[in-house]
Amino acid sequence: MRSVVITGVSTGIGHASAAVLCGRGWRVFGSVRREDDAERLRHELGERFTPLIFDVTDADAVRDAAERVRSVVGNDGLQGLVNNAGVSNPGPLSAQSPQIVRQHFEVNVMGVVHTVQAFLPLLRRVKGTSSAAGRIVNISSVSGRIAYPFLGAYAASKHALEALSDSLRRELMVYGIDVISIAPASIDTPIWDKAQHISTAFEATDYAPILRGVDLQQARKSALPVATVTRRVVEALERRRPKARYVIPDRLVMYWILPRLLPDRWLDRIIDRTLKFQAIRDTLE
Repeated sequence: MRSVVITGVSTGIGHASAAVLCGRGWRVFGSVRREDDAERLRHELGERFTPLIFDVTDADAVRDAAERVRSVVGNDGLQGLVNNAGVSNPGPLSAQSPQIVRQHFEVNVMGVVHTVQAFLPLLRRVKGTSSAAGRIVNISSVSGRIAYPFLGAYAASKHALEALSDSLRRELMVYGIDVISIAPASIDTPIWDKAQHISTAFEATDYAPILRGVDLQQARKSALPVATVTRRVVEALERRRPKARYVIPDRLVMYWILPRLLPDRWLDRIIDRTLKFQAIRDTLE
């Protein structure tokens, strides 16, 4: 039986990936932070699913979970590690608390470092066995290449994750372990509900008129379904020769190709006009 560890499976991409892989015959170890989520997922996903209770920012807890997985899989090891756990807390960088900015890096970057270091021995091929080396799949974002206003902390952490993924992939070739990055655009998950605060949290800033007009529920309607990501997760784990990076933009030309081809100043002007920053500048003069 093939075994995989997925972080952050309580909802969203992690939950959907765990369900799909269980249905395809994988043994899935999934991390959650609360016992009630662990119990719920045991009932939802069945006998192929084993919950692991840890926070990816707690290196000791991650190592303890790796030892538990080792006791189950033995010399068969792991065939996959999916680093999905992440946070996204939007807001203007000039007004966000340093604690919020730091949290993005603790979860989205250091959380990946902790899990890779803890589970790496289980992904390596064991001498004297026929098992192949496993794969690491990092759930990144198009924000790992393109940084838009009010997503600065998230984009910075995903830029870091992209660099980390490239370095890891090249370092771990020595063990035959592949590292694949999946970079989706907006996906319809509960993370949208957690971002609702942006319309009121920055009332004391000059950005308030713009942020009050943000309709996240309307934006969520154009978000891609979770299945667009889970298909890539399956491909990254099961395809004989997966791509190094899967990009899943919602509008390929407008939100992926053009922003990376246009000169920075051109893109700046487009954003300035789209967000109507001139109206705010007029009130400040």
